[in-house]
Amino acid sequence: MIEEPARTTRLDGIPVPYVLRRSPRSRGIRVTIDDRRGVLVSVPPAIRRGWSRPDDRVEAFLRERSGWILRHVRRLERRRREAATLGGADDGGSVLYRGEPHRIRVIAGVPGGRRSTVERTGAEAGDELVVWLADRERRTIPRILEAWFRERADEAILRAVHAHAEALRVSPAEIALRDPRTRWGSASRQGRLMLSWRLVLAPPDALETVVVHELAHLRVFGHGPGFWKLVAAHRPTHLADRAWLRRHSHELHAALRDPESRAERIAG
Repeated sequence: MIEEPARTTRLDGIPVPYVLRRSPRSRGIRVTIDDRRGVLVSVPPAIRRGWSRPDDRVEAFLRERSGWILRHVRRLERRRREAATLGGADDGGSVLYRGEPHRIRVIAGVPGGRRSTVERTGAEAGDELVVWLADRERRTIPRILEAWFRERADEAILRAVHAHAEALRVSPAEIALRDPRTRWGSASRQGRLMLSWRLVLAPPDALETVVVHELAHLRVFGHGPGFWKLVAAHRPTHLADRAWLRRHSHELHAALRDPESRAERIAG
């Protein structure tokens, strides 16, 4: 993947910056609205016939799809503003946990060389995550919190898998927690499940819906009517849960100042 210098186009009179990327996997023009980087335009390599100077084709493609692009750019800006109001994973800021904002309170100077720890507490002003910071701690506050969230995710996701696998009559061969950019989970034909640890930041119902979705794929691959009927039978709220994840995707991926993000795509 080769990136060229940033460009700016005007769509309906609005300046829209974008980055042009050369990808050997591209067969045409593809636009990605990335939570972190904004508008990304992928095109084939310059050595591919007809793609040495794609600027006119790219500009025409963007103009033709200006409505879609502007709609998602505005949505991205709104999500960024909403995420910024939480204040981030630092003392006095907030992050989502189980779908609810938790204020971060850092208490420095834990004596005795102990490792830093995180404690969830209730307070008059709302739930808190108290970070007890060890004297010789080298990790940043976001990394301390991430380690704590990953442990909670491991517990919550495994509990959900075990609770629903029997009802779905499946038995996963392997369960791995990752931090993917564009999906909350995946399932392979070999029975391996991959689930995002960031699901623990979402409401428990949303986490369970993703778990059921991936477990259902161990019985029905693809997203045909039979698959959705199976999911709905075990998670009647799956549409609302998936909608919550779409609305709050940026907040979950931006939490802990992590650059990974979900992306919206359109190709042509």
